[in-house]
Amino acid sequence: MREKAGRVLGLLEQAYGRPQLRGKRDPLDQLVLTVLSQSTSDVNSVRAHAALRARYPTWEAVLAAPEAEVARTIRPGGLAGVKAGRIQCILSEILQREGRLDLTFLNDVPSEPARAYLVTLPGVGPKTAACVLLFALGRPVLPVDTHVHRVSRRLGLIGATTSAEKAHSELQALLSEEQVFAFHLNLITHGRRVCRALSPCCDGCSLRPECAYRSADEYRVR
Repeated sequence: MREKAGRVLGLLEQAYGRPQLRGKRDPLDQLVLTVLSQSTSDVNSVRAHAALRARYPTWEAVLAAPEAEVARTIRPGGLAGVKAGRIQCILSEILQREGRLDLTFLNDVPSEPARAYLVTLPGVGPKTAACVLLFALGRPVLPVDTHVHRVSRRLGLIGATTSAEKAHSELQALLSEEQVFAFHLNLITHGRRVCRALSPCCDGCSLRPECAYRSADEYRVR
């Protein structure tokens, strides 16, 4: 299966190039951005994040603000009431543990303990933790979002009933450290443009030679 993953990566790079991680975000900033990205588009989450940072100069200000006010600020990202409460709970927990709103200490923590720390924060699951590890700390840890999960199941890289949570470890095991970043971004691009949930464009799919499903009518994995 590792060989198949390598072939998939090669086909993806032929189609979309090989993306490179250019610069890293502050870990807490990345964590909040990832929370805002849940169940919405990148465009909406970036808008919500920009509005939040423009309205509140510090994370302390976000924590001190009324939850309803934070929710109004991040409304472009959707589920604003849920996300506002979640962000403030995360900030409160970090402040209680660390005495300040700062996660830069994770730069000096190995990947697995850093992941374990992150998933103990309120509302932080494997994908959110992996995004912080990959995009803020530069660690070769694979986040499995809805596109990575769907396309990987359709390709047969993981089982059709494999959960997103379990997929993190199974897909990670198929990739070298150098392959993780490109695999993540290119599979998301492919899932958005070609291997869509409801209307996959199988005829124009560059991954057809490696796909477990040969036509749109055969797709049962959403």
